[in-house]
Parts: sequence; structure tokens; C-alpha cells
Amino acid sequence: MVKDIGIKVGDIMTRDFISVKPEINLLECAKIMMKKRVGSLILEEKDELKGIITEKDIIWALTKKGQKDLKKIKCSDISPRKMTTIKPNADLMTAIKLMQKSKFRRLPVVVKDKLVGLLTLKDILRVEPALFEITQGHSTWQIREENNKIKRKKHSGKFDYGVCEECGKQDFLELLDGKLLCEVCIEKI
Repeated sequence: MVKDIGIKVGDIMTRDFISVKPEINLLECAKIMMKKRVGSLILEEKDELKGIITEKDIIWALTKKGQKDLKKIKCSDISPRKMTTIKPNADLMTAIKLMQKSKFRRLPVVVKDKLVGLLTLKDILRVEPALFEITQGHSTWQIREENNKIKRKKHSGKFDYGVCEECGKQDFLELLDGKLLCEVCIEKI
């Protein structure tokens, strides 16, 4: 059993998250995500959490509904109804366990039903990179502090899911010039 690590969610959460009204359409969401370079938007009304929209949600809608319909689909129509939240005074290890259990990579942080922040896996790894293996929920990746290298394991021509060494985004990675890179970073080279 993993113990608390003494870092509070409120100490590392993102306070300047991007939020939109729940009635905004998915095309506008996608434009905002691209402009702000974020992978999710909080659906918020009067400081109250109404949901969360991610890149995956938009891709799902695109494949199911088609590009023309993205203007007609409101975020609130596809946002998960059940939201998992956490309080800012919770220990970081509690947040990780909650993320694993709920299978969410982002947790809205609330105080008395008021949204105060957003905790993401990226926030956790920025503060405590040694928690990478725990946040993944499996032991495919092992962090070796002594030589700061990641054990590389091939999987269907690509490396397992992990953090791109160039942009920091989580994705499937390939080895190029000694670095593990996502497809987007490989295309930029």
C-alpha cells in the first residue's frame, strides 16, 4: 500500500484552467483548445462545475456525428454526467488513486461545490516525476533514477504509451535520434 506523500492537491493544481459555458458547441471548443494549446476545457457556469470536455470527446463526436454536425453539438450533450472531483487539501497520492479508479487523467478541484482548480497528470509529473509508474497504473515503464533512462519496450512497431521527451504530451512514442517522441513532434522534424 502506498502512503501519503505530503504534497497537497491545492499546492500543485492548475489555477488558470480554461473554462467555457456548457452550451458552447464542439467546433468552438476545438478552436479554443487549439488556440490555448490545452487538451481539455472545464464546463462552468457561475463558478459551478458542469462538466469537462476533452480532445477525445471531440474526436468521438467527430467520428460518430461528422464534421458538419460539430457546430450543432453542445458540450453539455456529450460531457460525462458523472464527475469525479477532489478537494485541494487532499494528498497527492489520494488524487492518483482516484484517477486510477475513475480512469480520468484530470480531476476538477472543488471547495463547497465551487470550482477552484484542475489537477492533471501533467501537474503531478511536473512536481514528482518519480510517480510516473504509479500514475500509469502498470509496470511497463520503470523509472531508473541512477541513469535517468526509461526502459523501452516495443509494442506493435511503436513504444508503449508515455510522455514525449520533446513536448511533454502523453501519447504513443517512437524512438528517433535517441529520444522518445510522439507523432506530432516526429512530423515537425
